[in-house]
Amino acid sequence: MADEKHVQKGTDDQQITLTDDQGNEELYQVLFTFDSEDYGKSYVLLYPSAAQEDEEVEIQAYSFKPDQAGDAASGDLYPIEDDDEWDMVEEVLNTFLADSDDDDATD
Repeated sequence: MADEKHVQKGTDDQQITLTDDQGNEELYQVLFTFDSEDYGKSYVLLYPSAAQEDEEVEIQAYSFKPDQAGDAASGDLYPIEDDDEWDMVEEVLNTFLADSDDDDATD
């Protein structure tokens, strides 16, 4: 069975604060979220909200349990530890970025 994904592009008000091992907090913007039937999980992809538009950034990816509104909350984020799961997330991200590039080319 194919892995069905529902990608929802982030909006300006979807932000999550992540805390690193040293207790430093950084605000992240939600790039998009999607669901995977194969893994039975929801995923969120984030980038630093302080990043400039043309700046290359490292995108963070987590699985999450949606709240009642279907959104990700920082307390509900889980690391992705399975290699096959990472491959699937990277494939979705690459498709999203390719579609975004196509949209930019037609603007």
